[in-house]
Amino acid sequence: MADLPDLTRFDGVLFDLDGVLTPTAEVHMHAWESMFTELFTAWGIEPAYAEGDYFEHLDGKKRYDGVASLLRSRDVEVPWGDPADDPSADTVCGIGNRKNVVFERVLRADGIAAYPGSLALVEKLRSAGIPIAVVSSSKNAREVLTAAGIIDRFPVVMDGVVAETEHLESKPAPDVFARAAEMLGVDPARSAAVEDAHSGVRSAAAAGYGLVVGVDRGAGEAALREAGAHVVVDDLAVFV
Repeated sequence: MADLPDLTRFDGVLFDLDGVLTPTAEVHMHAWESMFTELFTAWGIEPAYAEGDYFEHLDGKKRYDGVASLLRSRDVEVPWGDPADDPSADTVCGIGNRKNVVFERVLRADGIAAYPGSLALVEKLRSAGIPIAVVSSSKNAREVLTAAGIIDRFPVVMDGVVAETEHLESKPAPDVFARAAEMLGVDPARSAAVEDAHSGVRSAAAAGYGLVVGVDRGAGEAALREAGAHVVVDDLAVFV
């Protein structure tokens, strides 16, 4: 694909994690589906949880924001609670923590590996001296990067823990991508963002990134372009 931009010409390249660097999106999808299917059944909520709910309400967002968004789509409101809530608590935070228990169990049991094409691009950028970072809504980002054996590649990890500590708005707001550029010391207008979620693409576009690359792992090329992606690919190996 000769018409693709050369990512080594940008001041920095900032990657989402789940679905971009590692296939953890599949683990998240499984954990969300298991947890919400059980919850909806127990509470008699209709319609039942469907795959489209993940992309519409959960993908790319901070965990608690995703819970609130999905419940709201079913006209269900529960107290927000506190991040320290027990996973059994019927609060937004408790439900989010419940999902995280499932996610951590699957991650420990099965492990994770980076997408080969994504890892090859990361190594190309590092060899060219291009600053890189991870921009993830997940509070598990460092755990996932460590499990995949690639945490040493990224001097900056803008994750859900940082977002919560600094009171940053969840994607699709520009906050996390704007803050990550500051942490990396680059100008968004001269940098590239790589995302697989509609909300993440919107976040990077709103933060003014010079190039927004959409990675289609199921979100759909048309939807990613509509959200603001300049280029959409199936695998980051095409940039190597």
